Amino acid sequence: MTSKVIYLGDLRTEALHIRSQNTILTDAPIDNNGKGEAFSPTDLVATALGSCVMTIMGIASNTHGIDIKGATAEITKVMASNPRRISEIHIIITMPKNYTDKEKVILERAAHHCPVAQSLHPDLKEVIEIKYGSDE
Repeated sequence: MTSKVIYLGDLRTEALHIRSQNTILTDAPIDNNGKGEAFSPTDLVATALGSCVMTIMGIASNTHGIDIKGATAEITKVMASNPRRISEIHIIITMPKNYTDKEKVILERAAHHCPVAQSLHPDLKEVIEIKYGSDE
């Protein structure tokens, strides 16, 4: 078992990661009858994509000796209706410094090959932008 989710009432859940015993609370968003006091389930999907992209970039950076510590990802989720779903996820990754052209190719390829992205519906638009130290 990977996790266990308990419904706490009032459109709130608590998810328990079995191995680590870490928990995450979720709330329904304000625009869907909730309080919006925690991540919504769709927020977690978008955030999982951003986290996965960064993790795969981290694996590639470790393999190739590229330091990306301090990189950040800003994630924006766009919802659609009929049916209510995530229609777009935008990720802006800011790298802590500039890199060689070869390093950029390695990092950018990694960013577009995470397992979460491969698991999402092909109609979901994923936009990944990477900014390097010299881009700011």
